[in-house]
Amino acid sequence: MCYDIDESYRKFFPSIADKFDLKPFQKKVIENIIGNNKNTLCIMPTGGGKSLIYYMAGMMSGGITIVISPLIALICEQEQKLKELGKEVLALHSGVSPEKQLKLLKSFAVKEINPQFIFVSPEKLATDGFFEYCIKLRKDDIKLITIDEVHCVSQWGLHFRPFYKEIPNFLSAVFGNQTPNILALTATLNPKELADIASDFNIQTENILKDSVLMRSEITMNVIKCVDENEKENRLWEFLKIHNDEKVLVYVYRIKGNRSVEELSEKANRKFSLRSKYFHGEMSAKERQEVIEKFRKNEINVVFATNAFGMGIDISDIRVVIHFWLPESIEQFYQEIGRAARDKKQANAYLLFSEKNISVRKEFFIDKSFPSNAMLSEVYTKLFNSETGFKALPYFEDEDTAKCLQYFVAQGAVKIIAKGVSNFRNVTRIADQDIQKIYDSTKTKSLIVSSKKTDMSIEMILNKFYSAVANNRVDIAKLDKCLIVDIKKSKLNEDDLKAIKKAIEQKKEYRYGLLDFFIYTLANTQSSIELHQEICRYLGVDKDSLGRIYPTAKGDYVRSKSEVIIANLLHAYSLEYEYEKELLSPDGKIRPDFTVKTPSGKLFYWEHLGMLGSEEYDDKWLYKKKIYDKCFPGQLKTTYEGITINDSAISLIKELKLL
Repeated sequence: MCYDIDESYRKFFPSIADKFDLKPFQKKVIENIIGNNKNTLCIMPTGGGKSLIYYMAGMMSGGITIVISPLIALICEQEQKLKELGKEVLALHSGVSPEKQLKLLKSFAVKEINPQFIFVSPEKLATDGFFEYCIKLRKDDIKLITIDEVHCVSQWGLHFRPFYKEIPNFLSAVFGNQTPNILALTATLNPKELADIASDFNIQTENILKDSVLMRSEITMNVIKCVDENEKENRLWEFLKIHNDEKVLVYVYRIKGNRSVEELSEKANRKFSLRSKYFHGEMSAKERQEVIEKFRKNEINVVFATNAFGMGIDISDIRVVIHFWLPESIEQFYQEIGRAARDKKQANAYLLFSEKNISVRKEFFIDKSFPSNAMLSEVYTKLFNSETGFKALPYFEDEDTAKCLQYFVAQGAVKIIAKGVSNFRNVTRIADQDIQKIYDSTKTKSLIVSSKKTDMSIEMILNKFYSAVANNRVDIAKLDKCLIVDIKKSKLNEDDLKAIKKAIEQKKEYRYGLLDFFIYTLANTQSSIELHQEICRYLGVDKDSLGRIYPTAKGDYVRSKSEVIIANLLHAYSLEYEYEKELLSPDGKIRPDFTVKTPSGKLFYWEHLGMLGSEEYDDKWLYKKKIYDKCFPGQLKTTYEGITINDSAISLIKELKLL
């Protein structure tokens, strides 16, 4: 099938298309997922336009797109944007009451509503059996699965969410071997985490697409190593004073206590007359959204935040990001400074840290993010009380359960067999004989007891029950969510605990290594640009692209300020161009500075000669010119470095527009 991506863009999103062109890389990803029909991993910088890629891919797929997203704030923001663009959206999260979610899913199951996009968290996929049942009913309508912030899949990363690992099981349960195309999106991935994700979602190497513009060189990075916490705090207030008229985000990572987000925000307002708020994960979704909106509208200009202020929060004009606490890795640091300068204008980032912060990060952040052997044994006993067999497990009611369950499952001590309801006590009406028999089989209305009494498997009972609910043969006040697990061991033995401890130690050492490498990189770079380049080298940007450090109006990056002038003029005069696009000839490969397409469709190759007189540069230019003269006669255009570059470029552009 032939697709015209630009035409589709104007058709599906005319109000955006009137303001912004799709970038070449965005079109490349859309073409791979839709035109080539390939599972695709897209890695592009924060603020680079990932959401527009899945907007377009979803609409061009001609069906429903499921978007798996980790944060309520991110889901709400994307829901609002798509609705404003006239699209039908079904968003299911804890901010929507259970009663309303039940009603929406029933309407979806019987096709009373036909959303173009469904937003859902990985936790809902992994624990909500009725959601899975309804999706299965309409699986033929679902054409694309988008996994946003896919770095949360990797068990090695700081942001690992265990239920992201359950996404493949959900897809297999719903679609079998006919899974729709998968589009995975993230801003930063190191090689180990990338391999983890590619394996989970069957993404081949050639379908891992990295934007060449991962570098955020418009953000000037300043690294300040302090003697102690007092010096750090003094420098913090200095920087806030310097940038008192700008929008500033301060990462702190501690919620309460001395030098926490709450304490620093209060001090900023009381002692320094700043307009600040704090932001952390223990606040309600409504409270966090209020802070975001105040920040967006400039009612406050400083936010002290934990890393809960992160993925997907789109505020274009943050000018400063200050790290008051040490990030854990290059990836975390680069993602978080990427909250700034989403409008591509100049911004500043400050990293304040002391030697003590390194050991604190390991001992109090990395170590405490994993359960101890004592906690594992205690939680196992508390959950399962030395019993074996089936049990309904309300996963979300206990933080320790969420922390430990993945290790129980990985060790084979517990097996997740279904996503269901613990009992049928919320049923208010039954007009189905099978369900009536199940309901009457036990006084407790327990799902597991009903399975034993009726000799029906738990999966069979749940399918019958969900079918009755979807088709209004059963009314229920609300559907509780739980996992039905099969407890294989009455308690964890010494070998189990040793195996789990070994797995945890491997992950700890890996994360220690990420932190150590981050510190090493900071210590061995001398400037902001060098630090950007080393970070991007680590993230897998090819060597040739590391010198592209100057942003243009079009959104790509070039190697010199003179080329910025040329690129911006080409964009202003509406001439299509590609920067350093490889050009093949019988005599070899070359890369013109700019490949320009005229209004009549002719191609010309524009070389800006900035270093003539250098022997090495002259030799390379003579080689390229020979190829142009022999293989592309009449298509070469040149300009030269100098104070008249602006006039020379305009003159050539006017000439090209007539050709």
